Amino acid sequence: MSGWYELSKSSNGQFKFVLKAGNGEVILTSELYTAKAGANNGISSVQTNSQSEANFAKETAKNDKPYFNLKAANHQIIGTSQMYSSTSSRDNGIRSVMENGKTSTIKDLTAG
Repeated sequence: MSGWYELSKSSNGQFKFVLKAGNGEVILTSELYTAKAGANNGISSVQTNSQSEANFAKETAKNDKPYFNLKAANHQIIGTSQMYSSTSSRDNGIRSVMENGKTSTIKDLTAG
């Protein structure tokens, strides 16, 4: 099963999305957007930019946990991963985003 995007509204009324792998695990989380259109543009950006490994910035948090950011062509961060226990787990996460990022399946949880 391939992954999907979930578009939702946060408690402060802003919009965000996550990319989930086929097993339902969140593999990428967006920033907050003031408008739903902004979040949809962010999803489009992930669909495009997740296909090139050069757009992934491998980072290390202050607690020494590895993670990554997905960046657009203008170097803006469009999504951030979870914290991983090892660099190999992080690299597997990048591969998962590359595989699942191109999906066109979007579950809109903001309706209703």
